[in-house]
Amino acid sequence: MAARRKKKQSRRFRAVVAILMVIVLIALFVLWKKGYLDDYLPMGDHTHQGGTDNGDGSGDQTPIVTDGLSIHFPMLGNANTGDCTLIKTGNTELLIDAGSKKNSAATIKKYVDTYCTDGILEYVIATHAHEDHIAGFVGTKSGTSRTGILYEYKVGTIIEFEKTNQSLKTEKGNDTLYGEYCQAVEYAQTTWGAKVYSALDCVNGENGAQATYELADGITFTVLDQKYYTEESSTENDYSVCTLVTQGVNHYLFTGDLEEDGEESLVQKNSLPKVKLFKAGHHGSTTSNTSVLMSVIKPEIVCVCCCCGNMEYAKDPLNDFPSQAFVDRVAPYTDRIYVTTIVSDNEDGFEPMNGNIVVSSTGGELTVTCSNNMIIFKETEWFKNNRTWPSNGVGGG
Repeated sequence: MAARRKKKQSRRFRAVVAILMVIVLIALFVLWKKGYLDDYLPMGDHTHQGGTDNGDGSGDQTPIVTDGLSIHFPMLGNANTGDCTLIKTGNTELLIDAGSKKNSAATIKKYVDTYCTDGILEYVIATHAHEDHIAGFVGTKSGTSRTGILYEYKVGTIIEFEKTNQSLKTEKGNDTLYGEYCQAVEYAQTTWGAKVYSALDCVNGENGAQATYELADGITFTVLDQKYYTEESSTENDYSVCTLVTQGVNHYLFTGDLEEDGEESLVQKNSLPKVKLFKAGHHGSTTSNTSVLMSVIKPEIVCVCCCCGNMEYAKDPLNDFPSQAFVDRVAPYTDRIYVTTIVSDNEDGFEPMNGNIVVSSTGGELTVTCSNNMIIFKETEWFKNNRTWPSNGVGGG
């Protein structure tokens, strides 16, 4: 009898231990999902192979899905530099820009479709009227069929640049790219019922617009003020719409191609926080990413949307994207710099550097995942052959 009683008690003890272990595991899972364990889990910059690269440069990346926020910098399917950023939380998507060429639209759509499964882009921002930022909104045309993003998706709200130096027509009376962009916006208005506001509308809270929009509970984006919403500039870049995405204590900054004077006014007109992520201004050019801005935002991660080493916008090799000046100004704050593509001697003229870059967070620390590799910029062969890491940079020169 005593032996049976002891055996029965032993079974009860094991059952209680098993139940307690299940409860602990469930509690840990819930805490992990809410991001409370992020600071205690290893999330280093180890080399990570994502999906394989397709011929069109879009990659075959497994979707990055979180219960929080994911920010995507996809490759654009050609050897040209351009901007495109997809921001996703839940079933809500914000697309900032759609470069670099009209034929990038198909590549962008293939990528966005992986994440935007309902065919709706709740918000679209066009930062300024340069081809490498708006061509994908227009896309290519075959008969009555259009591939542009504003034709392919139901769009809720469009926020665009207040000013432009571009013309609607050429001297021969043909539509310019800007003219075609305006037609695409009109299509989104008449077909999808899209609301269209300028950056100035948002900053001033006029014409139905607002400065801050909620993407999800605790996640917002704010259209920031800068002087070239009201002042004239000789460069289109200065008209760029600037946006701050906020997720709890995490901040993410997007400034289009805003240049030196614009960045200074951005600092003066806004209480900018330190940012977890900065989308490199003007593709990492010499005219942006100034010390005035960097010293305030102190970025932890910087993503550069460019075809590294492409000389299309520079004559001096030190000024092609990402420039040496960009490196010098960012290096004191972080070496976690990632670049989408690089020039190549293959038939496409480009190949992935990091590839499609995805930065995600459930509210704690950020995770970076790339479709090609996780090698930071300063460790790449291209950097070692073409750039110098300054002695005051993170990790030493």
